[in-house]
Amino acid sequence: MSHLEEKTIKTEKIFSGKVISLQLEDVELPNGKTSKREVIKHPGAVAVFAITEDNKIVMVEQYRKALEKTIVEIPAGKLEKGEDPMECARRELEEETGYGCDEMDWLISFYTSPGFADEIVHLYIAKGLKIVEDAASPDEDEFVNLMEVSIEEALILLKEQKIYDAKTAYAVQYLQLQEALKK
Repeated sequence: MSHLEEKTIKTEKIFSGKVISLQLEDVELPNGKTSKREVIKHPGAVAVFAITEDNKIVMVEQYRKALEKTIVEIPAGKLEKGEDPMECARRELEEETGYGCDEMDWLISFYTSPGFADEIVHLYIAKGLKIVEDAASPDEDEFVNLMEVSIEEALILLKEQKIYDAKTAYAVQYLQLQEALKK
């Protein structure tokens, strides 16, 4: 056991929903005292950084109720139980954009809010994009506008806080770094 580890003494399920669950945990701290932790459990998600032949980033504009506003994001979605992250990435790309791809590579995985949630996002890059005939549709409660933006346009969207989520900001900055390394 690490000298920083917190030992769970008791777990109480507070809420179980379609996407997340919330539990209250009593923990023993490294100094022997106890405390409570509110923990959100999430099945994980994928995000797809899709690049067109002319080096445009495929994005979607979507209303996010938690934020009470519309933001611009790279395609993303929740993992289904037991689903392979790369297959989920391919599915989400098709559902949200109508694109398939010749090449899908894992870039990185990261936790979104480790202070209170276990959600992990697996970020993939998709190249060799092609329109899929009879593509799968977005979920029935999902409405998106498809966009293709240059790196310069994406940087403006970041500055205007229209791109306002970590996965998309990471993808834009990744492309910006790759472009800088080519020079």
